[in-house]
Amino acid sequence: MSAEIEKDGFWQNVQRAKEVMKKLDLLKEEQIKWNKLHKEIEDAHLLYQLAQEEGNNEAIQEVLAGLSKIEKEIEKWDMEILLADPNDKKGCFITIKPGAGGTESCDWAQMLLRMYVRWAERNDMGAEVVDVSSGDEAGIKYASLLFPKELSYGYLKSEKGIHRLVRISPFDSARRRHTSFASVEVMPKVEELEVEVNDSDLKVDTFRSSGPGGQHVNKTDSAVRITHLPTGIVASVQSEKSQHQNKSIAMEMLKSRLYQHFQALEKAKQKKLAGEKKDIEWGNQIRSYVLYPYTLVKDHRTGTEQANAEEVLDGNIDPFIFDYLRGKKIK
Repeated sequence: MSAEIEKDGFWQNVQRAKEVMKKLDLLKEEQIKWNKLHKEIEDAHLLYQLAQEEGNNEAIQEVLAGLSKIEKEIEKWDMEILLADPNDKKGCFITIKPGAGGTESCDWAQMLLRMYVRWAERNDMGAEVVDVSSGDEAGIKYASLLFPKELSYGYLKSEKGIHRLVRISPFDSARRRHTSFASVEVMPKVEELEVEVNDSDLKVDTFRSSGPGGQHVNKTDSAVRITHLPTGIVASVQSEKSQHQNKSIAMEMLKSRLYQHFQALEKAKQKKLAGEKKDIEWGNQIRSYVLYPYTLVKDHRTGTEQANAEEVLDGNIDPFIFDYLRGKKIK
């Protein structure tokens, strides 16, 4: 790859040059990561030997705790090898919508929103809430998040589908058990050249950002909603104070939605030619979060279970993501 860069005329094909430089940067990052892990393992081995010689049990436990963190880092790196699809390397958008059930489902949607933000914080993946609509009493009616970092889509594609919550309702004075649903949509963040959009096909509306009220609500029409007229697909963003910034992010989201839309059309076309039945994806319940009468989170595709539901809702969804990527199937 370095030899290709050094060839005369390398930068004449700008698109190819960008692709090569991007791959080279990724390889350099991998090398840095490997060198760092290798040094950490060597240091841990040396510290463990010293602690054993001194009979320092406290130091031994510290080394073992450090090795546990390294093991998790290696496991995560191992997962990245499974992300072979070109889209897996991209950032992504996540959209969360509550199902039927009013306040209950709106509150559940907000819990999922927090879960993904916490996952991003735990994994240093970055997450920005670019659009949100508050519920009438509690929770949210709709939310979109942007995960700009590479590999976000590869990990979070496992979250696409219907998420089910069972709990004692905090909004029910009779303290009855309620079941709520929310849908999660995951779209890869596409590059500029992957989707071509004509300005004549777009309708751009501006409006004031909505929020809980008070001094931080934007008083100008900075929020942007873009509608792709031929398909009716809409993207709206209100997270930034600048209308220009909101429009830029909204265009990225719109292109991601169009990319997924056209991919779905092509997939349906191929299935029709092959005589296959179209999947009914909306009815697929991928995961249940039970908070009463016991606590358990179970993925219905892989069979993966976690008894500490509170920990899962605080962003620890890696066990579900990893088993999905490994191709584990429920028995």
